[in-house]
Amino acid sequence: MSAMFSISRLMAMLYKEFIQMRRDRLTFAMMLGVPLLQLVLFGYAINSDPKGLPAAIVTSSSDRYVRAMVSALELTGYYRFVKPSVSAAEAEALLASGEVSFVVTIPSDFARRVERGDHPQILIEADATDPSVASGAISTLSTVTSQALLREQGLERQAAESSANALEVVVHRRYNPEGITQYNIVPGLLGVILQMTMVMMTSMALTRETERGTMENLLAMPASPLEIMLGKILPYLAVGAVQVSVVLIAAKMLFHVPFVGDMVLLLSSILVFVLALVLLGYTISTVARTQMQAMQLTFFFFLPSILLSGFMFPYRGMPDWAQLFGEIFPLTHFLRIIRAVMLKGADWAGIAHEVSVLWLFVFAYAGLALLRFRRTLD
Repeated sequence: MSAMFSISRLMAMLYKEFIQMRRDRLTFAMMLGVPLLQLVLFGYAINSDPKGLPAAIVTSSSDRYVRAMVSALELTGYYRFVKPSVSAAEAEALLASGEVSFVVTIPSDFARRVERGDHPQILIEADATDPSVASGAISTLSTVTSQALLREQGLERQAAESSANALEVVVHRRYNPEGITQYNIVPGLLGVILQMTMVMMTSMALTRETERGTMENLLAMPASPLEIMLGKILPYLAVGAVQVSVVLIAAKMLFHVPFVGDMVLLLSSILVFVLALVLLGYTISTVARTQMQAMQLTFFFFLPSILLSGFMFPYRGMPDWAQLFGEIFPLTHFLRIIRAVMLKGADWAGIAHEVSVLWLFVFAYAGLALLRFRRTLD
């Protein structure tokens, strides 16, 4: 009878497990890669208080008081004036497209009212679709601008007694004036839910055939790789349609998210996004050998996509390299589309660029999937 515990048998089992870990390189890479990825993203890329937000100025004057206002806003670190002098119509378009987060309007009689002490005003319009982006920048406005104006007038020493309220900063929070977080989160959840389900289910479709040994039957059929790919992904488009309906109805009925855009435009954009996701999942299935590997690769894609897309943390708050990295994920562009259409009422011209990028993902994933299918299964 063998002993109850044997060091030699334990060492043999350990040796076997290490051999299996070495053979399963994907799992071993995930064990090292995911912690490193989390450290880098949370340590360097994530910032809940974004600075350097793009802004535009609407003014017909460039006197010293206007320059003082601009300098004071820039010194806060929140504002970066990428459009120093635009018309009101241009500013409206820039704010609606998301190219700028703030529009500062300084009236033409600003300097004259300052000199006369006639209660001067400036207007700051903020894109409040993401309340966390605008809150920090807005909270510092009154104090900073008033102090800058007093300093320019040479009245800084008298600020405490007389002129603390000389300047009135009027703030308009556009598209989400109440700052309701659900208006930003719920539309984004549609993209996250679709990404989690579409990519994972599709990535496991082909690997399931391989694991069950039924792939030979598919290869024996007189079907081309394109026909097999379409046969695999089209059913999941129907599943995605059901999910879209459920989320949009819940957004309206439960969370009262406003919808001011065109439904046809939104649904057509969602279709392109879902098509890109299922093709990505199919591409992953041509790389993974097992369903477990497909799930691991899917998770490795999910993590940076959710963190860098602007869903959980402000996109503008990330450093430039992280923003550039976030552009390679379809979810980043879809979030811009759905928030622009639902909350801002954007038309085709306002989302054309983002939809075009989604189509690029569709063609890239489709080409890569067909290439990988032939190379690995022929």
